[in-house]
Order: sequence, then C-alpha cells, then structure tokens
Amino acid sequence: MIVDGVNVIRELLRSNIRVEKILAEKTNNAEITKLLDKANAMGVKVEILAKSDLERIAKAKTQGVIAFVPTYRYAEVKDILLEAERKNQKPFIVILDGITDPHNLGAIIRTCECAGVHGVIIPENRSCEVTDTVYRTSAGAVAHMKIARVTNLTRTINELKKQGVWVYALEAGNKKIYQADFTYPTAIVVGSEGKGVSRLVLENCDETLSLDMFGNVNSLNASNAGAIAIYEVVRQRS
Repeated sequence: MIVDGVNVIRELLRSNIRVEKILAEKTNNAEITKLLDKANAMGVKVEILAKSDLERIAKAKTQGVIAFVPTYRYAEVKDILLEAERKNQKPFIVILDGITDPHNLGAIIRTCECAGVHGVIIPENRSCEVTDTVYRTSAGAVAHMKIARVTNLTRTINELKKQGVWVYALEAGNKKIYQADFTYPTAIVVGSEGKGVSRLVLENCDETLSLDMFGNVNSLNASNAGAIAIYEVVRQRS
C-alpha cells in the first residue's frame, strides 16, 4: 500500500507498522527533510526522485513524499479488550455499522485515537476497509488504533455484552445521549451515512441514544455525530 503525506508518514514511523520504503521529491521543505532524516536514522530505505516520477509511482499528485507499507493488519476484538485491561480502564469501543465513505471512516478513527478509544470494530461487508485514503484522512491515527474487522456485527455485539460491555446505538430515540452513564464498559454504535444503524444491529443493542436537533436538518454527518458521542464518554469519564 502507498500512503502520502508528511503527517501520515510521521505517525507511521512512530507506530509499530513497518515502513518498507519512502520516496520523496528533491525539496527544501524543512518538514520533509526532518522526516527523511528520521527515516534514515531508523534504517528505512529512502529514495529521492523527480516530482514527475513520484507522481507516476503514486498515480496521483502528492505532498512530496510517499511511503510503502504492508496492507493494514486488523486486530481481533479480544485485542481491543486487552488494550483496555492493559491501561487499567473500562473498555471504550466504537462500532461502525456500514460506514462506506473512507473520509468518514478516517475522520472517526482520528477522533477515536485522540479521545483514547481502545478500538474500533467494522464489518467485513457493506463497509469501507482501511485504505490509503483512510490513512490520509485520519492524519495517521490509523497507525495507532486497533481496528477489528468482523464477519457478523450482531454476533460480535452479543459477545461484547456477555463480557459486560454496554452497547449503545446512536440513532433517533427518546433517550438523549447525555442521560446515559458511560462510566461502565461502553461501546457506541455509529450507523451508515444514509441508512443509520441497521435493524438487526439496533435490535441487539442495549439502548438507543439520540442527539438533540434544533434545526431544519434532522441528522448529522456520521463522523460528526460519532465525535459528539465519543467526547460525551470522555467528559463523563474525566
């Protein structure tokens, strides 16, 4: 996989993801120079190319530097729970039900990483996977986040519930998100951009929570709604 951008590659070098090679155009850009110096110090292969050659390899315009990394390696759900245990914290998980836009997926992952979410769960079908666009939109947060990809979201939700995790669907309902108690082990389900949380998933969640709406438009972008819910958990746990 090819990823593009100084911020993304910087986070990759800080993570456990192996950077196979970095290609950069000849430039006086201080940020790129600093990045390449770090890569060289870490023993990562670095090559300097003409801008036209770099864009030919990337098959797109770039920010002047690209990196080759292995296809993203997904975690297991148990790894997410172990991450919470390792930090001596109550599990905090975000479940994404049918997010197909890589920009939304990247934005949500970025919020999750900043907020200290222990892991993100996505389904294998009818969902965006981790791509170079997700890397870029997340500003490299993907490199630090445990993401599990499961075959059956409903089954996974029920397994989490058996382990004491309270699962909330973010969907229009009577109970407001500010009325929930997130100090317990918590999973927040964010639905797709158009259809929201699917029926089977909704039926298997413990509760449905909604956000207050005061305008003429009755819904928020998935990444924005998810961010509000995630930071309500942070607020309560702080």
